[in-house]
Formats: sequence, structure tokens, C-alpha cells
Amino acid sequence: MIIYTTGFLLVSALIMDFIFGDPRRFPHPTAGIGWCISRMIKRWNLGSAAERKRRGIWMAVCITGGVWAAGALIISLLTLLHPLLGLGGSVWMTYSAVAAKGLKEAAEAVKKPLEADNLQEAEKALSMIVGRDTAGLSESEIVRGTVETVAENTVDGVTSPIFWALIGGGPAAMAYRAVNTLDSMAGYKNDNFSSFGWASARLDDAANWLPARLTSAAIWVAALAVPGSRKRAALTVLRRDARKHPSPNSGWSEALVAGLLGVTLGGTNYYNGIRSQRALMGDGKRQLHAQDITRSIYYLYGGAVVFTIFCVAVWWILGGWGVPFVDKS
Repeated sequence: MIIYTTGFLLVSALIMDFIFGDPRRFPHPTAGIGWCISRMIKRWNLGSAAERKRRGIWMAVCITGGVWAAGALIISLLTLLHPLLGLGGSVWMTYSAVAAKGLKEAAEAVKKPLEADNLQEAEKALSMIVGRDTAGLSESEIVRGTVETVAENTVDGVTSPIFWALIGGGPAAMAYRAVNTLDSMAGYKNDNFSSFGWASARLDDAANWLPARLTSAAIWVAALAVPGSRKRAALTVLRRDARKHPSPNSGWSEALVAGLLGVTLGGTNYYNGIRSQRALMGDGKRQLHAQDITRSIYYLYGGAVVFTIFCVAVWWILGGWGVPFVDKS
């Protein structure tokens, strides 16, 4: 009898993240990926727009392909020693790519000072997870920034790594993390990166396209267990507002969460003092409050669980592919 690994891999990685989060005293693979990207940015983001675009494409190919190849080589070597070691390595890679607990803790770091009426500490905590200016924000605006971050990063930080682990195990999950890191470091729409970061941004859009849409469905299903969720209204908001977001993917989870909470997300942000107007998503007219952060965390965790169950079900229905780690035949 052969016991296959993909379902075990997905469930184990999510449970490990829920329990342990990012290990603070162990080198994180994303840090190494970021170091490589920063070196390539310094050396390659030069010349004309055409040259920058060409070099940016090569950077995206080299980083993503290199991370996948390194992961696949490590798993192959571990599997040669023992199949259980190969499985353990793949679980570790997927676990390292998932960041549900880290996102939860970052959101709670904003919520705690808000509940103590300490807006300065809340602004400081928010500045650690958003790129917008946070000084002088009202409580409602601080909550809005936090809820938007949790909703958007449910895809980037949790469900997309799980999805790509379903497709190709730990190496694919780490390759996705490389894609996401490329976008966060080079995918800016400004004079310095609009050409060089073009490939990084487009690759991230492609990698998240299907997971983002599946995640909105998973969050909606999870909301069935959260009292007070505006489930019917959320579907209306999703259909109407998801495509208003400047990202082709982020609007799906943000619009749905706005509808579930009965609030409005989006609006005016400032980046280094420059005003940026985002489309409004949702029908809510009330002010956001700290409890909305807690509810967004419920949707984060519930959506992650439902999404993982869905992926395991797909894996099982399609024949349970994976590397055997026990053979009693």
C-alpha cells in the first residue's frame, strides 16, 4: 500500500504555521531571496527603458527558476537519503512560504494600542505592514489600513503558497514566494521600476490570478460560521467592486471582506506626502472600529482552512498524486 504525500503536505504546513508562525531564530528563506533580488536590482536596473525591461525579465526568470531548482534539488537529495526526509523538506518549504500567523500577529499589534486609545503606537504598528503614510490617521483610517492589508495578504501570504504547493510541492511554494518577493521589491509603478519591474509585477499577477478568485469563495464559505457576516450583501459588493482595485487580484478579497463587514474600504491614501485616490469598495457608511480587525482575522484563518480543504479535495478527486513515503506492498 502506498500512502501519498500532497494532502499531508498541505495540511501539515498550514497547521505548523498556525502553531509556530515564522521561526524567529532560524534563517528564513525569504530573507535570502530578498538579498539576491536587492543585489540584482543594484547591478541590473541601469540603462535605457528597453534595457531595464529586458534585464528585469531575466531577473524574474533567474530568481524564480533558481529558487525552484534549488528547492527541487534539495528535495531530491533528501528523498535519496529517505523518502520521509524528502517529505519533511517539502513540508518545511511550504510552511516557510505561508504566513498566516505572522499576518495575524501584525494585525493584532495594531489592534492592541487602538483598544488602549494609543493612536501613536497604532500608527507605528501599521507603518510596519503598509507602504502608505500613517502619521495623523484617525482610528477608522488605521483600522481600514489594517483590514485591507489582512484581506489582500490572505492571498499573497497564505492561499497562493498553498495553491502552488498543491501544484508542485515545497519547491513550487518557494518559487511562488520568490515571485511575490520580486513584486514587493521591484514591481513599483514609478520611473525607477516601471520598466525594470514590469516582468516581476506581471508574473505576480499571473501567479495570484486563480488563487485570488478561489480565496474569495473560501472566505465567503468560512463566513458562514462567523455571526453577523453580511453574506448576501458581500456577493453583491464582490461582483460590483472587485475589479475597481488597481491590482487585478487584490480587489477580490478586499471587496468581499468589505461586504462581509458592512464597511467601505479604499479611499484616500498618502505615499510620501503624495495623494493617491483608491476606488471605494463596499456599501458601509459606519466608521470602522478595532473589532473589525478581529473579524478580518477570522476571515483570514477561516478562509485559509476552507481553501486548504478544497485543495486537498481536488488532490484526492484527481487521483492523489504525490511522492510515496510509505510502501507496505
